[in-house]
Amino acid sequence: MSTETETLNGLEDRIVKAVQTVSRLRQERDAAVKELEDAKTEVAMVNEELETLRAERSQVRSRIEKLLGQIDQLSL
Repeated sequence: MSTETETLNGLEDRIVKAVQTVSRLRQERDAAVKELEDAKTEVAMVNEELETLRAERSQVRSRIEKLLGQIDQLSL
């Protein structure tokens, strides 16, 4: 009877550890999914900012070219 109790106790311990491990892994997975979602949001924001900066750079380039053209006309 004592051997059966020890076996049952050992099984119970392993099941408790397995449940704890699964619970911890689920929490880690949920945290990783949240981190991934946050990273995707940040990447989208950075891409949007990059596009804005590119558009601004293009506008600045056009304005500088226009100004240089006006300066060239002065030298004629």
